[in-house]
Amino acid sequence: MFYIHQTTCISPQQTFGEVNIKVLNQPAGHQLKVIEPTYGGIPPGVLRRMSKAVRTGVGAAIPFFNQSPIPDGIIIGTANAGLEECFHFLKQIVDYNEGLLSPGSFVQSTPNAVAAQIGMLGRNKGYNITHVHLGLAFENAMTDAGMMIKEHPANNYLLGAVDDISLYNHTLNLLAGWFKAEAFAAGELYELNSPGSIAGEGAAMFLVNGNPVNAIAQLQAVGTVHADDVVTIEQQLKHFLHRHLPAGEKIDVLISGENGDNRLQKYYASCEKIMSDEAGILRFKHMCGEYPTASAMALWLACHIFQKNPIPRHMVKKNLPQKEFKNILIYNCYKGAQHSFMLVAPG
Repeated sequence: MFYIHQTTCISPQQTFGEVNIKVLNQPAGHQLKVIEPTYGGIPPGVLRRMSKAVRTGVGAAIPFFNQSPIPDGIIIGTANAGLEECFHFLKQIVDYNEGLLSPGSFVQSTPNAVAAQIGMLGRNKGYNITHVHLGLAFENAMTDAGMMIKEHPANNYLLGAVDDISLYNHTLNLLAGWFKAEAFAAGELYELNSPGSIAGEGAAMFLVNGNPVNAIAQLQAVGTVHADDVVTIEQQLKHFLHRHLPAGEKIDVLISGENGDNRLQKYYASCEKIMSDEAGILRFKHMCGEYPTASAMALWLACHIFQKNPIPRHMVKKNLPQKEFKNILIYNCYKGAQHSFMLVAPG
């Protein structure tokens, strides 16, 4: 589909700037919140008016506009970006009886505020679009990027995803049982045999094009499934691998979206069952928590691994990979209804 040349990630771990994911940062108040950088390159007056989702999204994208090549377009996936500001604005309407309202919350109250701010600060007048599809927002953004590169092979695109922990959304998901109520350490997430996960957030950006020269990684294929039946998911994954994996080749590493919710464990177990006994099984949501576009961090981790960085022990569920490998499969499930597969290879 396309090649990945540069990556950035702002997450609850030390993934931005000088990366150090060997040390595992712990939750704060039952949430895994991002470590916000200093946001160099964003004018203070503009930064002060940005919501958290916009700050992290723009902050992760800024490095791409100080390097070559400059992106020809911006493609972002998100589910909740702008939601917090939307409710701020609606609350103002009530509080001020539809009088004089702050324009800042209104401007940033839609999901495309992140892509728009990146475009304005980067003075990018090219293709600019936001995909809002809950747990498949980033996967649809990737599909869009692949189609654009197929149509314009010489172009470069900034592909990314961002979601934050909004008070409104977190409250609803907590009441619905999607997050655990008890406190626990990040490393204990998979040991608790109970419903729910831990709330997370993050932003990841990728410079992608059709040029294999000096690429970090290649996204070979992406697949999505809407279903809640384990058998269907298993069949779709087998079909995905049969279609996109070269004959006789096996998956070397699986990056699993396992999130500690025992109601969803059946999907991840069925995926692991398909893997060979030698395949390495890695997990990552104890690092970033659960949020709709968490699969973007999994792709960032795959790129990080392909750059020959050591894999932290806390990520390994089975078989710490010791050799160079030909591929990584990423499988993610969001609320048991939206499933995605990514096949990634070295550049």
